[in-house]
Amino acid sequence: MQPLMELSDLNWSVLLPELLLVVTAMAIMMVDMFADEEQSPLRQVLPWLALVGVILAGAACAWLWNQPAATFQNMAVTDHFALGTGLIVLVATALGILLSVHYIPLVNKQMGEYYALLLLAASGMVMMGSATDLIAIFLALEILSLALYILSGLHQQNPRSTEASMKYFLLGAFASSFFAYGAALVYGAAGSTQLSAIAEVLNSGQGSLFLLYPGIALLIAGFGFKVSLVPFHMWTPDVYQGAPTPITAFMSVGTKAAAFAAFIRFLLEAVPGQQESWGWALAILAVLTMTLGNLAALRQTSLKRMLAYSSIAHAGYILVGLAPGTPAGADAALFYLFTYAFMNIGAFAIVIALEQAEEDDALQNRAAGIADRWPLLAMAMAIFMFSLSGIPPLAGFFGKLFVFKAAVDGGWTWLAAIGMLNSAIAAYYYLRVTVAMYFERPGAETAAQGKQWAPLQLGVALAALFTILIGIYPSLWTGLFGNGLGS
Repeated sequence: MQPLMELSDLNWSVLLPELLLVVTAMAIMMVDMFADEEQSPLRQVLPWLALVGVILAGAACAWLWNQPAATFQNMAVTDHFALGTGLIVLVATALGILLSVHYIPLVNKQMGEYYALLLLAASGMVMMGSATDLIAIFLALEILSLALYILSGLHQQNPRSTEASMKYFLLGAFASSFFAYGAALVYGAAGSTQLSAIAEVLNSGQGSLFLLYPGIALLIAGFGFKVSLVPFHMWTPDVYQGAPTPITAFMSVGTKAAAFAAFIRFLLEAVPGQQESWGWALAILAVLTMTLGNLAALRQTSLKRMLAYSSIAHAGYILVGLAPGTPAGADAALFYLFTYAFMNIGAFAIVIALEQAEEDDALQNRAAGIADRWPLLAMAMAIFMFSLSGIPPLAGFFGKLFVFKAAVDGGWTWLAAIGMLNSAIAAYYYLRVTVAMYFERPGAETAAQGKQWAPLQLGVALAALFTILIGIYPSLWTGLFGNGLGS
């Protein structure tokens, strides 16, 4: 009997970034086995070993960038869109590690398991960006989801963390089932799970539309859960608030980038001919997601819940650029996610600095008057808040500019106008934090001492630096994320 395939025939270089992350995760678990004591020097090296793995995966992406796009058994591809998604995920992972170095030992002693799971989640996220088959997308989705379910409940002494993990797991199971049923219906409609093959069948008029549209609707629900679209967003505030803050920062960017990448590739490569139908669905979801996310964020006193609802609104902004179904919209969405990685993780890093011991959250009154005590910390938070608001010349301004421009160019001007109106609403709750830092007097709840951890400060500095640099030189980065799909 002839084997279905030979290992030597597989193009392993396509999966090189993911393999480097997995190998590093295995190395971390091996090193952790020989670290018997909590203060063992071997345990102290684990975060830096994880960071080396992320840097190596980034170097692999850079090497693949200059190579012709290749495929792995038609299941994954190395086009610039996939590599750009990988870059965003790796940035989020590296910043997440810097935020975790001193934080995680305070809430859990199992550091080896933590960093291994973090890298395994990152490998699933990178794979989602490169997957070109519904089965590969589903496998990548489960790899990242299973790791994040565990990481969300890492703070075992905090009931809110356990609750977050359980909620995320139960609702995530529903989302996975939606995705699986949707993929099955699309397979029934087109006879294939490969995105390019689905498009060929549908363009030839041979597919079953009776099965296709319910399949697309269920896939939108599955992806919608992962990127926190309304009405699939209910888990987001509780999980963001309950999970350890470095995990919240990591998943707020990594999961969103990975899920949006797979979502965009499915819409533009498998069902572009049905854009007139799913474009309206995305537009309606964008309006609901932006509006509800921003209105709910206005009422929050917890910084983490405010950032959770704002992340819902940001998912709506990205949908604005995707509704026309154009390659320019896909590039704008990827650029938006790149800017979001720095400004959002930077904001969560400041939350960590303001948190009290044994807490995984900080109320807004913790920031009142901190500009006098920690001017650099307050300045960094102001940069992140201004950028998230979309104030020029910071990175967030150009992120919103490009997605709204893609909508206007695609004939969806009214949708871009609603997006701009929502940006104005969002500016109120972002600037409220800045006003509290600079114009309010310190109160009894004001943070008495910010955390002075060097890796955390490095993470804040890098996030602030890139938030400014991307805004000052946007053309450097738009060239990086332009014409990504298939190139």
